[in-house]
Amino acid sequence: MAGMICGAIDLGGTKIEARLFDGNMQTIALKRAATPREDFESFIAALVQQIRWLESSAQDQHLPVAISMAGLIDPQSGIATASNIPVSGQNLGKALRDALGRSLPMVNDCMAFAYSEAHGGAGEGADSVLGLILGTGVGAGWVIDGHIPRRNAGLAVEIGHVGMPDRAIQRHGLPTWPCGCGRVACHENYVSGTGLRRIAEWAGIAECDPAVIAGHAAQDANAARVMGIWADLTGEMLYTAQLILDPQVIVLGGGLSNIAGLPEMLTAALGRLRLGQVRLPEIRVARHGDSSGARGAALMARAGMTGESQ
Repeated sequence: MAGMICGAIDLGGTKIEARLFDGNMQTIALKRAATPREDFESFIAALVQQIRWLESSAQDQHLPVAISMAGLIDPQSGIATASNIPVSGQNLGKALRDALGRSLPMVNDCMAFAYSEAHGGAGEGADSVLGLILGTGVGAGWVIDGHIPRRNAGLAVEIGHVGMPDRAIQRHGLPTWPCGCGRVACHENYVSGTGLRRIAEWAGIAECDPAVIAGHAAQDANAARVMGIWADLTGEMLYTAQLILDPQVIVLGGGLSNIAGLPEMLTAALGRLRLGQVRLPEIRVARHGDSSGARGAALMARAGMTGESQ
């Protein structure tokens, strides 16, 4: 098993990334293709082409391959729901099985990220790992004792669409921004990269790039204020996660995870909000970076796991 090569598809709104891993889970080949968004048939054709490339590169038509996707698949019906790829209402697993002649595991990208970091990543050895992706949006995955738990509707940890507490919004005098999900004041509106930009714009900062704001915080009082607000609101989100899931380790991924000193910043923010003196989770940055989601899916394929749909 340790020497088996495997592959993964990282399926997103802009690209279908095929990644081939060696027996040590190091990337040995990579191919990206634009994601067709016009119709399901074109999308499936492009996805199948990427899978065939993996099989050809490995010279193995039975190569273990799994798919990491932004969205969810109902574990009973197999019907997919996604916001940025044309699969909603479709049985993606059946379409692939018809095209390929075999079934492939499919898993939510945040769940794949958490699985990767729980196996040879920043969450190695922990009883429970929350993988939190702080990027353009916010999403999370959940692993207990090294396994992805079964979930009724196939949801990941959709903490980005939990409402930010009114107490936190009022604490800083912020607006209740609308969310793409149709509700208002979701966590994602405040703690994602997009949310950090919004807070900076609201505070009157002209240069709203999150990396620039974080880099200027040590010298610029307004940038420091913005980062303080953002960290406090992110702490509220982590507080919600701790109350509901109580993870041993929280692993950070996504673009915002590159902010210097972020684990210490968020540990301090959560420490100010925690319930009584309960023990805090360890907060760490992902070990496998941008490839972690694909790596997690490939590990699942190599282990013969069925994922969330067949």
